[in-house]
Amino acid sequence: MADKKKRRRAATDSDSESDPLLFKSKLKPDSSILQTLKVLKSSSATASAAAKPLALSDLNLSTAFREVTDLPLTSVQSTIESVILSLAHSILAGNGFSFSVPSRAAANQLYVPELDRIVLKDKSSARPFANVSSVRKATITTRILQLIHQLCLKNIHVTKRDLFYTDVKLFQDQSQSDAILDDVSCILGCTRSSLNVVAAEKGVVVGRIIFSDNGDMIDCTKMGIGGKAIPPNIDRVGDMQSDALFILLVEKDAAYMRLAEDRFYNRFPCIIVTAKGQPDVATRLFLRKMKMELKLPVLALVDSDPYGLKILSVYGCGSKNMSYDSANLTTPDIKWLGVRPSDLDKYKIPEQCRLPMTEQDIKTGKDLLEEDFVKKNPGWVEELNIMVKSKQKAEIQALSSFGFQYLTEVYLPLKLQQKDWL
Repeated sequence: MADKKKRRRAATDSDSESDPLLFKSKLKPDSSILQTLKVLKSSSATASAAAKPLALSDLNLSTAFREVTDLPLTSVQSTIESVILSLAHSILAGNGFSFSVPSRAAANQLYVPELDRIVLKDKSSARPFANVSSVRKATITTRILQLIHQLCLKNIHVTKRDLFYTDVKLFQDQSQSDAILDDVSCILGCTRSSLNVVAAEKGVVVGRIIFSDNGDMIDCTKMGIGGKAIPPNIDRVGDMQSDALFILLVEKDAAYMRLAEDRFYNRFPCIIVTAKGQPDVATRLFLRKMKMELKLPVLALVDSDPYGLKILSVYGCGSKNMSYDSANLTTPDIKWLGVRPSDLDKYKIPEQCRLPMTEQDIKTGKDLLEEDFVKKNPGWVEELNIMVKSKQKAEIQALSSFGFQYLTEVYLPLKLQQKDWL
């Protein structure tokens, strides 16, 4: 009889530990959490003011690197004309023509700890027209240069899709024209946005920020649940004003919609931004602009899987595909708020809401552990080891097993209260 009572009591204790209300009872008044966030904002602003931005030129590195800068259209136009003129001279001299293209291969990239971002080393390869293996790429490169020159003359913007459809038979697939577009940026030494070629609108922002978009003032607290689409050309954006305490960077559209509908930014003054998955250039530029101008801390909410951390690292350290422009595209000091692998047990995420990692997931996780930008952060290493060892992953939506508003009413407030970020 006594054993039955003990077992019943143990079962009750176990149930109470997994009860989501247990975590809700730990929450302090909002005023206490807001005070914590004010301290975080103040320390972030102080650190931003005190730290002098480092550039590659400030470091005495033995290796030569290649970086691009924002150039006005007139400079882009004259650079293209100089490149074509040198090709014409080469043809007239009987040497044919060849492009010297900076290599964007993984072996030509390096993570610089002092800058906390990936940069491109200064190694180039020839792309001759009179060679069977490279004739098509050389032709596409010439065509892209011609199209960019037209944009400079007309002073207009087009999307990458527009560019592809100017010569579908030559490009065959948009991924090919997109890749050459990045090569052209490297050849000309300018950012991709300087070429007046943009991606279609993808990212959105909502919350406590007002900014001008091509002269029109936009108040993101009055944009409904959908928020304001992030302008594809960042030069249209200016006059940023905000009373937010932090920026909340969200990986998924579904989590963003929950936060927007619950008006999370009114309870805890913040700016919520998402690229709806893989970060696009416009969202990365917009996030950096907010961070640098508003001096706000950035907290990230991503899935608890290797790809969530990869997405976070693209925002913070840059992507290998666009390492040549990492100085303009990376946002320093992004803090990993959740969902972290350790949260799965800490917040009693039910087993049925966790997903087994595939062999590819595990390989990606192990590969990330070998990356220098991960090794630099012991907290990231610890979390990744938990993930790889447990072979479990979970999406942000796993928190909905405790209620659809658990994310905004319990999980995030408790995380902020406990300063539980890396």
